[in-house]
Amino acid sequence: MGLSIAKNRIDILLIEDEPDLGEVFSRYLRYKGFTVIWECTAKGGLETLREYIAKLVIIDVQLPDGNGFDLAQEILRLRAGQPIFFLTALHERTSRLKGLSLGAVDYIAKPFDMDEILLKIRNLLAVASAPEIAPERRLQIGQLSLDMERHSLTDRQGKAQKLTVREAELLRHLILNKNLLVNKKDLLLLFWGNTDFFNGKSLEVFISRIRKLLQLDNKLHIESIYGAGYILHENN
Repeated sequence: MGLSIAKNRIDILLIEDEPDLGEVFSRYLRYKGFTVIWECTAKGGLETLREYIAKLVIIDVQLPDGNGFDLAQEILRLRAGQPIFFLTALHERTSRLKGLSLGAVDYIAKPFDMDEILLKIRNLLAVASAPEIAPERRLQIGQLSLDMERHSLTDRQGKAQKLTVREAELLRHLILNKNLLVNKKDLLLLFWGNTDFFNGKSLEVFISRIRKLLQLDNKLHIESIYGAGYILHENN
């Protein structure tokens, strides 16, 4: 049974097996006004997602009944574009890059500051909700069409590629500012809430993924301007 049949909606699904952290973190988020369900296992998380649509899923990488990365892959297979944060005590660069390569929006190392992660969550949910009130549900760039409702990029032959929520949001921003320099610092503040080193690396991963998506049209490319930002070029 897939996840798409879920009709009930919540803000956050937290999948965290540490009892103290799960209790404190979920209470904190509820106190800040979010609807939250806390599960301790991968199995419990999947069962919840069969009943609920979550705006954000926060997953501990190390769960008692499975690997958080594997769980994220299963969630994204069943519900493409699901925004995901990873929580982990693993600080290795390879682990972080693996999480981001799966399409995760952010990768947060324990211990973390509650107020900082709250800012990240609010920024994500604010940006994710923007297409609902924005007039641009479908944007054209070259021979490609970006669908903000389906989070897909389609060429003139009808070949579509799925995007994560963050990929779609970043690409939309670049399209709206095509042929102009988009400041890297502005992107980090808009989508991540701060400009720290690791978020900078996260942005670079997403830009790399978007570059590959734009290969559907050889007249489009993203130029990196060292120390400044990015330009999405549309060559006539």
